Amino acid sequence: MANKVLASELLELALGIAQRAGEMLLKRPSTFEVTSKSVAIDIATQMDRDSEKFIVHSLLSSRPEDGIIGEEGSERASSSGITWVIDPIDGTVNYLYGLPGWSVCIAAKDSEGGLIGVVHSPTVGSTWTAMRGGGAFFNGKPIHCNDPIALDRALIGTGFVYDVSKRAHQGRVIAALLPQVRDIRRMGSAAVDICYVAMGSFDGYFEIGLKEWDIAAASLVASEAGALIATNAQDRTTCAGPTLYPVLIAALELGGA
Repeated sequence: MANKVLASELLELALGIAQRAGEMLLKRPSTFEVTSKSVAIDIATQMDRDSEKFIVHSLLSSRPEDGIIGEEGSERASSSGITWVIDPIDGTVNYLYGLPGWSVCIAAKDSEGGLIGVVHSPTVGSTWTAMRGGGAFFNGKPIHCNDPIALDRALIGTGFVYDVSKRAHQGRVIAALLPQVRDIRRMGSAAVDICYVAMGSFDGYFEIGLKEWDIAAASLVASEAGALIATNAQDRTTCAGPTLYPVLIAALELGGA
């Protein structure tokens, strides 16, 4: 019971902070300060940094002994057993270009793994939440992944790595997969894509090169909604309902992914 009470408190805290960060981010600056990260097209803006600073300050004001892992460099060890995993803007390119679908992602984990997750995408009026053992929700309503779904009826989401040297190979994987599925979508936020699988808006999803902060919150949403999600040794994250999951993996491997 104590763990459930704690998880509920953490979820309420994370949800409120994600919503306030979303409100801040909707006030777009007139100009952007863009910096490159791993490669020239892997970018961050001043709003990524401001959002992370706000989220970290808000979390530690309430829980000063917790740990932090943040995309924009925030990191501290936990002395409470709880560590927050933060993506201040998942889908920065969408945000920079004024496209919808970017999200604020906040997760908390303990020694057993993901405990709570919040993915808040204000431009599409969507908030997904999950608590370990407590189910997954979209705007407060319970959600479940689609299952069973055959591969040739599956709508698949994906994304592309920032390393342009790997994109030709990814193009060949997509070319091999496309004739086998209903269609493919590329929306711009890995977390939102995974949550779309959780609620049945996508049937499956895969992407290479995701980081912990990209998927921590969304992975819990997906698993609590009945989907399977894992990252393999080749750094490919795959998510789908239980029936489609092994079929999608087999198709991706045959296509060279």
